[in-house]
Formats: sequence, structure tokens, C-alpha cells
Amino acid sequence: MYKNKYLDNNLGAFYVRIEALEDFVMVKQRNEIDEKYQWDLSTIFATDQAWEEEATALAAAIKDAAHFAGSLLSSPANLLETTEVYLDLSRRLEKVYVYAHMKNDQDTRVAKYQEFQSKAMSLYSLLGETFAFYEPEFMEITEEQYANFLKEVPALEAYAHYFDKLLKTKEHVLSQKEEELLAGAGEIFAAAGETFEILDNADIVFPMVKDDQGQEVQLTHGNYISLVESKDRQVRKEAYQALYGVYEQYQHTYAKTLQTNVKVHNYNAKVRKFSSAREAALSANFIPESVYDSLVEAVNKHLPLLQRYVELRSKILGIEDLKMYDVYTPLSSTDYKFTYEEALAKSEQALAVLGDDYLSRVKRAFTERWIDVHVNQGKRSGAYSGGSYDTNAFMLLNWQDTLDNLFTLVHETGHSMHSSYTRETQPYVYGDYSIFLAEIASTTNENILTEKLLEEVEDDATRFAILNNFLDGFRGTVFRQTQFAEFEHAIHQADQNGEVLTSDFLNKLYADLNQEYYGLSKEDNPEIQYEWARIPHFYYNYYVYQYSTGFAAASALAEKIVQGSQEDRNRYIDYLKAGKSDYPLNVMRKAGVDMEKEDYLNDAFAVFERRLNEFEALVEKLGLA
Repeated sequence: MYKNKYLDNNLGAFYVRIEALEDFVMVKQRNEIDEKYQWDLSTIFATDQAWEEEATALAAAIKDAAHFAGSLLSSPANLLETTEVYLDLSRRLEKVYVYAHMKNDQDTRVAKYQEFQSKAMSLYSLLGETFAFYEPEFMEITEEQYANFLKEVPALEAYAHYFDKLLKTKEHVLSQKEEELLAGAGEIFAAAGETFEILDNADIVFPMVKDDQGQEVQLTHGNYISLVESKDRQVRKEAYQALYGVYEQYQHTYAKTLQTNVKVHNYNAKVRKFSSAREAALSANFIPESVYDSLVEAVNKHLPLLQRYVELRSKILGIEDLKMYDVYTPLSSTDYKFTYEEALAKSEQALAVLGDDYLSRVKRAFTERWIDVHVNQGKRSGAYSGGSYDTNAFMLLNWQDTLDNLFTLVHETGHSMHSSYTRETQPYVYGDYSIFLAEIASTTNENILTEKLLEEVEDDATRFAILNNFLDGFRGTVFRQTQFAEFEHAIHQADQNGEVLTSDFLNKLYADLNQEYYGLSKEDNPEIQYEWARIPHFYYNYYVYQYSTGFAAASALAEKIVQGSQEDRNRYIDYLKAGKSDYPLNVMRKAGVDMEKEDYLNDAFAVFERRLNEFEALVEKLGLA
């Protein structure tokens, strides 16, 4: 059962801060951006030609490995050799893929790098087909044979946890022929998601709208958030209606790509003998479905807190008929801005609490061109942390001088430091981390930054801005992502039950769910029914719930880091180093958070309520409502 390890564990990070986007009117070409603000991908491959040579050599090496089929368990030495060849080829391929993907992200209009990425994906399919024999053959091993193999070749002990995880999936591994067929269809299965990306990032053209200065600007993914955060309600309304007017126009196409993607998930789950796509997705990280259900239950129980915040927002803005396009505009009038250089300095100050070694890694990332900072024409929107085992833990940003972008920087730095520690501590076989753990390090950094800013703030207006940012971040991470998770599970269940995911079905489901969360009438907010069409997360196969669980766990960890002992901080660094050397829930228990209990969720909502209380008191004190 070959899986694309790089994509499985890093794809979601590409859109970690999809709402943290840039505000611009005139967008520069990439060659107009100062080199110091561009990531240095020459540290991966010196030239495009070097990449092409490695891709060609790798294709040949993968084909040469076909002779290993049929003899995996013929001897312990052969098991060791085959395993090491398989992992080495995977390691090389990750590096090839990362270069192609990031080159493409720099400017998605460049056909050359579109081709590079396509070639890299084809290599993943080839690797999957070539090693489709591995898991079916390995599953034939008996307990006695396995014990003898470990005794005869002690070097196999290095892969003991890797083998243990494989054996736990035994009932879901198919025959070699079936695995080959599934692996060969990998590109076909990925087509719906890729079609969405091309349609949404390259082909969709939004209309002209007016900005805060009354100037006509082209609406884009990049400037939408800035426009909908405007203090001018007419600007917000026009941008909102213009954006969703386009999604309404293409709703049937988006419904087809999403339906196809859901069908792929359900099909793969069915043929692998899982009861549902959710069980299949969560089992990849050995997470019980009860963790998902507990999250949804806890969030629904605390929806009155969200609606209380929405009501307060209405009062502060002085709007009786609050609409969804009013939910995103910052409530603070304080001009709390940071240039990129100021944000780097503030990030270092906040993260210093994690110790000298952590801080030295942060400074490397900030000074050695790990970060692609500014927007340019054709650049992928949003922000992410990427890279592979043998590269720097690169970051993509689309910078603007806002408080939110400071948090984006700290967030992605959390991902990159997690990657850095894991890759430098663990051997390749354990040298990444499960997606379940991915969002914890990033949001822990955000919580640490919030504590730092609240600690040093000297005036009520700035404190108001920081609390507003926290409450909006919690809304966008815990409440919003759980709303996404409910929608995602519902559409998978509907398809599994034979319902057709038409745009009408998806629109109604999403509108009802949005009304349940925000308490805002779907009749008064008709455009929101199309929001599902623009969310790339719905193509990630049960990824989004982990934003919520991760944020909640991060709240507990940040409290221990800031208020606790050196031992607490050491345990956190050990979590960053663990990678896949243990099961995710075990890694978190060692760090001090038991995610099979609801305590960490309730603790997170307690923090939200405490800061909401303080925010309400400030609103009254400042006479803002």
C-alpha cells in the first residue's frame, strides 16, 4: 500500500494560513523582487538541468528496483536491502518533488515548472507501481519468522516501529496485483484536486471592485481578505458579492470536482475494507474516530461563545443587520502594524522562551533565505511551510504589514522548526511527522506570541487589538475548521449513502451549517452557500479537523512553556524531535497532553471565554458599544 509520504504529511501545510493573504494593487513580476526576499531553491538543485538529470536517473533507478518483487521475505538480508532501497528512492523523490512544486508555486503560469511538477507526480506513480509488492509480501511474515529475522540481522531493529505500523494495517492491504492497479491509478485519483487547483488559481478571473480609496482594482484571491476586512462596509459587501458571484457562476463545475474527489476517498476506503473514508483517513495516523467526534461535540456545545462574540461584533460595528461579510473586519482602529523586518525581530523575542537552540534555528531560517516573502504575479496565494528531509524547511508567504501576517510568520516558523528538529534528530524512516501533529507546533507558536504581546502591551487600545486578533484566530481555527470538518464528513457520508453531491445539495448543506454556527440567517446571507466551492481543504481527505485539535492542544502546551518549568519546555522540544518514531497520541502524552480525553478541548474554550470576558470589559471601558 504505497503512499506519497511527502504529500500525505505536508500538503495541508501549503494552506495552513489561507486567510493570511496580501493586499496589493500593482503586483510585481518575480524578477522585480529583491533576491534577499526570495527563497534559495538552488540549495536543493543548483540548476534546472541538475533537477532534470536527477529526475531521469531516479526514473531509471526505480525501474531497476523491480527485480526485488517476489523475494522480500526470502531472507532477513533481502528484507533489509529492499527496505533500504525503497526508502532511499522515496527520499530522493521527495527532494525532486519539492523543487518542482516550489518552483511552480513561485509563478504558477510558467509551463516549464508545471511540467516539472507533472513529471514528479508521474515518478510517484512509478514508485508506487514498482513497490506495490512490498506491503502484500511483508504481510505474509509470521511472528516467529519476524522474531528470527530481527535476531539474525540486528540492523532490522532500526525499522521495528516502521514494521509494527505496517502490521497494524494488515487487514487493509490488498493483493500485489490490486495494489499495483491502485498505485497506477494515482494520477487519475489526484485529478479532481489538481483540476480544482488549476481552475481556482489559474483560470478563474474575478471582476473589478473598489478599494478603500475608491479606486477600481482587480479582485483576486490575494486581495480579497484585505478588502473584506475593510472598515468601509460597502467595500466589504462589494468584494464579498463579487467573489461569490463568480463561485455561483461556476458552482456546477466545482461541485463535480468535489464530488469526484469524495468518490475517490470513499472508493479507496471501500476497497481497503474500511467502514468509511473517515476511518481510513484517521487510521493513517492511528487516530480513533472518537477524537473527531469529541471535537465536534465539544465545539457544538460551545457555539454560544461564538455567537456571543458575533453579537458583540455587531454592537461594536454599530450594525443591527450583521452579515457574513462583516465577520472578518478587525474591530480595532489601532494601527498595529509590523514591517517584515520588525516582524522578524518580534518573532525572535517571543520564541526566545523556547531556548537558545530553538532560537538559533529560527535565526537561520530568517537569514539564510528559507522564506519567499513577497507577492509576485502568478505566485500561489496563502502561506505554507514545506521542504523535504534533505532540504531546508522553506516557507512561502505573501507579506503585508499587518498583525495577522506577524502571526502567519510565527505560525509557519513553528512548522519549519518542527521539521528542522525532526529531520536532524530522526533517521529518514521516521524523519517527518504525522499530519495530526503538524498543526500543534505552529499554533503553539501563535499562542506564545499572544502571551508575549499581552504581557508587554501598555495601553488599552493595543490590548484590544491583540485580544481581537486572538478571538478572530480562535474563531477561524477552532470554530471555522470544525465547521469545515462537519461539512466534509457529511458529504462523504452522503456519497457513501448514494446521494448525488449536486451544487444544490452542497449549497443547502453548507448554508444550514453556517447558520447553525454563526446564528446568522441563511436567507439574509445567500452568498455564503457557495463558500464550500473555494475551500481547498475539502480536497485533503479529512485534514481540517486537525487544525482544531492542534490549536486546542497548543493552548495547553503554550501554557506549560510560558508558565511552566524547564522540564515542560524540554518535553516540548522532545515532541518536536519525535517525528514518526512513535504513534502520534503517544508523542502528545509524552509532551503532557492526552488527546483522547476532552480536557484539552475544554481548557482551550476556557481560554477563549476568559479572553472574551476581558474583551467585553474593554469594550465597555472604552465605550465602544
